[in-house]
Amino acid sequence: MEKFIQLQRKLAPELIQIIEARYNLLRHIKHAQPIGRRALAALLDLGERGVRAQVDWLKKAGLIEFSQLGMSVTTEGQIMLADLAEYIRILHNLVGLEAELAERLNLQKVIIIPGDSDADSAVRRELGRATAGVLGQHLGDNMVVAVSGGSTMAKVAEAINFSVPTTTVVPARGGLGEVVEYQANTIAAVMANKLGGRYRLLHIPDGVNEETLGAILDGDSNLRDVADMIKKANILVHGIGEAVEMAQRRGMTASTVAEIERRGAVGEALGQYCALPGEIVYVTSSIGLRLDDLAGIKTVIAVAGGRAKAKAILAVAGTGGQGVLVTDEAAAKAIQLLINSNKN
Repeated sequence: MEKFIQLQRKLAPELIQIIEARYNLLRHIKHAQPIGRRALAALLDLGERGVRAQVDWLKKAGLIEFSQLGMSVTTEGQIMLADLAEYIRILHNLVGLEAELAERLNLQKVIIIPGDSDADSAVRRELGRATAGVLGQHLGDNMVVAVSGGSTMAKVAEAINFSVPTTTVVPARGGLGEVVEYQANTIAAVMANKLGGRYRLLHIPDGVNEETLGAILDGDSNLRDVADMIKKANILVHGIGEAVEMAQRRGMTASTVAEIERRGAVGEALGQYCALPGEIVYVTSSIGLRLDDLAGIKTVIAVAGGRAKAKAILAVAGTGGQGVLVTDEAAAKAIQLLINSNKN
C-alpha cells in the first residue's frame, strides 16, 4: 500500500485529492444519514453544485443510495469506507506517528483519527467510535467501568453498539457543574443502558471542601458504596480538557481561574489541573478518582482531539498512569511539534 501511494504521489497526485474528497463525503453521509444534498453541502461548507456532482458519482458507483429521506451509505459503501480509512492513515503517515507518540508519551497505544475534530463533526464522532471500540476490546464480565464527563465522552457513550450486561458503569468523580448531557452521571447512565448493564450515580457537586465531603460520606452509606466502587474500577475512560476553559465551565471564580492560569496549568483531567511537562498544580476537591489513582487501574483510556488540546494532552500524559490515547491527526501533529521544539 505504501509503495502504491508513493507511485500515486508522483504520477497522479490529483487522484489523491479526489479520493480524499470522496472519502470525506462518504464519512459525513454515514454519520448524518439519511441526509439531503443541500444539508450535506451546508454541513461541509461546500457549493451545492459540486456536492451534487460528487454524490451522483458515488451513487453510480453503488456506494450510496437515495430515498425520500435523503442519502445513505450502502453495504458496499461501508466496506469501501473501512478500506479507505486504512488508505488515509497510511497516506498521512498516521501509523508511524502513533508508534512515535506512544513511545515518547510512555503510553501502551495511541490511536489517531484522520482530520481535526475542532473543524469537523465527523471526526468527533469517529473519536467516539474508536474509543468505544477500545473499550469493547478490554471489557470483560463483571467489570466496573468509570467514566468522566464532557462532550467527547458523550460521543463515546453514543457510539457503543455492543452488549456486556454484567458491566457496572460509574462516574469517575462527582461534579454537577456542567451541562446535564455532559455530566459524568449522565454519560454513565447512557453507557450502561447501551451495554445492557447497571449504573450507580454520584450526586456530589464540584468544589465542596474536604471536611464537608467527609461529613457527606459519613452520613450516606449509598454514596460510600459508590465511592468505594469507583476506586475499584477495572477500566477508566476519561476526557482531557484545556485548563482555563474547564475551570470556567465549572463555574470557578475569576480569581481562581486566574490562579490556575498563573500556575501554568494547560490541561485538566479528573478535576486536576496540569502544567507542562506533567506537573499537577491545582486540584479541585471531589469524591472519585484522581490522576495519582490511575496506577491501580488495569486499563486507562484517554480521549481528546483538536489542535488546541495538544498542550493539554501532553501535560496530562506527562503525569503518568495513562494507557491508551485516542486522538485526532491535528492534535497528534501538534503534540509532535511541541515535543520536538522542547527537545531542541
